[in-house]
Amino acid sequence: MFTKVEARSPAGDIVALVRGSSLAFLVFADHWPAERARIERRLGALPISDDAGRGFAREVRDRLVAYVAGDVAALDELPVDVAGTDFQMRVWKALRTIPPGETISYQELARRAGAPRAVRAVGNANGKNPVSLAIPCHRVIHADGSIGGYGGGVPRKAWLLEHEKKHAAARAPRVAYA
Repeated sequence: MFTKVEARSPAGDIVALVRGSSLAFLVFADHWPAERARIERRLGALPISDDAGRGFAREVRDRLVAYVAGDVAALDELPVDVAGTDFQMRVWKALRTIPPGETISYQELARRAGAPRAVRAVGNANGKNPVSLAIPCHRVIHADGSIGGYGGGVPRKAWLLEHEKKHAAARAPRVAYA
């Protein structure tokens, strides 16, 4: 059984599916119908509850709201339950090491995933991330500094990066010098 969680965002409404005490899927609402069809082709019919007011589902909703409000680290430690190949899992684990407000290149992601020559494969794994935002695939850009692609669209990726940069800078500890 999955519990559906929804949150509003200036970049578009967000839909998440929670299973037990882990986030299983997260997508922007305009992509939800296609994503649901893709998931159901893989897993069969999805038993979904809309009771997001309790337990871990409520925590996910609260963290999504906090992220949108400016706590850009709110999703960093969120437990995820994702299925992928060993390679995809390495890439997704490496994505979670990118702090909010920072970006890395696909080449750097490939290096962090232990496959420095597999840049295209890393990009493919990045694009198959089932829990965007919690596994921050949007923080990967081209080596020349251009934003590159994003499953949710380049304008949305640009908004996410700017949102995180702005709020991560506000959270940085201030050091006083004499």
